[in-house]
Amino acid sequence: MTLAHAGHAADGFPATALLPAVLFWAYLAAALRLRDPDGPGWAHGRTASFGLGTLLVAVGLLRPADDFVGHMWQHLLIGMLAPLALVLGAPVTLVLRTLDRRAGRRLVHVLRHPVARVLGHPATGLLLTAGGLWLLYLTPLYRATLDNPALHTLVQAHFLLSGCLFAWSIAGPDPGPHRPRVPVRLVVLGVGVAAHATIAQLLYAGILVDVPAGAAELRAGATLMYYLGDLAEIALALALLATWRPERPARRPADRSSTGPAPARA
Repeated sequence: MTLAHAGHAADGFPATALLPAVLFWAYLAAALRLRDPDGPGWAHGRTASFGLGTLLVAVGLLRPADDFVGHMWQHLLIGMLAPLALVLGAPVTLVLRTLDRRAGRRLVHVLRHPVARVLGHPATGLLLTAGGLWLLYLTPLYRATLDNPALHTLVQAHFLLSGCLFAWSIAGPDPGPHRPRVPVRLVVLGVGVAAHATIAQLLYAGILVDVPAGAAELRAGATLMYYLGDLAEIALALALLATWRPERPARRPADRSSTGPAPARA
């Protein structure tokens, strides 16, 4: 059995669609371990967010991609909408709270590694997500995925993981020791919005892209990418602003020289 055929079960059901359910089961099991009547436990909103993310991934995997519009739905669900929901579930924080101290310290050490600093920068996430889109549609890569199911699955995995990395670097509630300040993240997000809109416009016009689809199909997919992609990016910006706590300038000590010496005691 080849890798392409191994990704499908009977009746054409993609076995990869079971992975989100397994992932959510593992997340839920970890969250239930934190149940404590006398403690804070684990926020239900985070569990719901992570569950929504895994559901979006499953829907994206199950949705047929027989044409470019179907492909675009898959990309938006798996690569843009699901990552934000998954990240807002704070899975790294959950793992840190369920691990023992030694394993937790090792994970924190990994997060503080210089390589993690580079990977966790929003610019890296932008390069992998937006750059991946340009590579997919402006080169023969998309055409190759149509004839190679294994490559198609690999591309989907890339956009899911890079989307999670980008969402985490912009607005993730999980710890990020090297995350830049909010203004920097907003600028990177703005560049991502521009790059996303530009590739959507190129697809709509059929300029420079290598996508074997008719003009009407290209326009329908590009329109979907443009507007629904904007909604995903607006949601990411709102998630960032919701967690923004502007730094207050430190108070300077009072200048006692102008008040004169303290009065002497009687």
